Amino acid sequence: MQRAADKQTDILDIPSRPNLKIVPSEAIEPREKQFLVRGTPAYRRASIALFLSGFATFSLLYCVQPLMPIFAEHFAISPAASSLSLSLSTGLLAFAIFCAAAVSESFPRRSLMFFSLLGAAICTIACALVSSWHALLVIRALEGLLLGGVPAVAMAYLSEEIDPRGLGASMGLYIAGNAFGGMAGRVVTGMLAEFFSWRIALGALGVIGLAAAVGFFLLLPASRNFTPRKGFNARFHIGAWVGHISNPALPLLFSIGFLAMGTFVTVYNYIGFRLVEAPYSLNQTELGLIFTVYVFGIAGSWIAGLLGDRFGHFVVLPAGIALSMTGVAMTLSASLPLIILGIVLLTSGFFIAHSVASALVGRLARGTKGHASALYLLSYYLGSSVAGSVGGYFWGADGWKAVVIFALTLLALGMVAALGAAKLSRR
Repeated sequence: MQRAADKQTDILDIPSRPNLKIVPSEAIEPREKQFLVRGTPAYRRASIALFLSGFATFSLLYCVQPLMPIFAEHFAISPAASSLSLSLSTGLLAFAIFCAAAVSESFPRRSLMFFSLLGAAICTIACALVSSWHALLVIRALEGLLLGGVPAVAMAYLSEEIDPRGLGASMGLYIAGNAFGGMAGRVVTGMLAEFFSWRIALGALGVIGLAAAVGFFLLLPASRNFTPRKGFNARFHIGAWVGHISNPALPLLFSIGFLAMGTFVTVYNYIGFRLVEAPYSLNQTELGLIFTVYVFGIAGSWIAGLLGDRFGHFVVLPAGIALSMTGVAMTLSASLPLIILGIVLLTSGFFIAHSVASALVGRLARGTKGHASALYLLSYYLGSSVAGSVGGYFWGADGWKAVVIFALTLLALGMVAALGAAKLSRR
């Protein structure tokens, strides 16, 4: 009895043993993830904050597109040279997104996105003040690099922090912010430049971007399921990218981003060439108003998220691609109202497919979701750059009919990829 009592005393008298460390049970057992659940105030704040980040990113990125003719006249440069104000930003954005996945593993998600948005907004204001064309290009290139810290990290944040049952709706709202920003950056800047000047237009949009960045930081809850890594481990990042590529379903989703975005940009790039010719003879203002159909993309993204959460993302994804195919085919009509309706259907279908594919990447990625998001967005922007340029050869070869054939071929491949990804995910 005494021996047993002594043994019990020894067990309880742990602090008297200096070499023995107490390890809390939560340090041994994996911590249960704390998701933001749909319907809660934190979920709503996160959704609104990510909407603001998407709006700021794409409005700041595309705000120079309607100003290119003004740049050509003001700086006495060619139209091709004026396009560098956008192509430099988007090109460096694609590169920065790929690198951001590695960098984002070492910094808090919210802070990295905030400083990226803040820096990009300041760059836009700086563009309104410079007097040299080359200085403007340098600033726009820097802006593209800074904006790369937002898209991949935002998708990773959503995938890590949002309850999977509400991820589709939240991702859809984020993509809706992208669409709204893309529309505002083109339409609002063009209108301000027409009534005032291009400098006031860029300055005003930069101030709006600053406000969106501050609102984003104040609203977004801090990450609860992410711990930054110390140092930079190249082997870890390479292994993460290889691991996602080895996941059979993910490369198919990456290809959908490439094909869908390639189709979308191709149609928007060359439909203007068709509509300025007889019998339509639209002017530049009327062409610019076509961008207002992005409103349908905003609605499509949000609705797609809700439908994906309820009926299944692999049901909604091919439906979005099919809607885009219908819209592209309708643009073959000689009727202007039917052409516009076709563009509306293409826009809605594209944002549906993009929203759902983005959510699926987050759900199917096994760990290191920032790396998976970066691979998807790299494919997405490569589709914009590569397919958007290749479509010009089809326009030169046989006009709009050839462009439509090219676009439908891309979407058909996207449909095959969507059905293949669905089959692999069921396994």
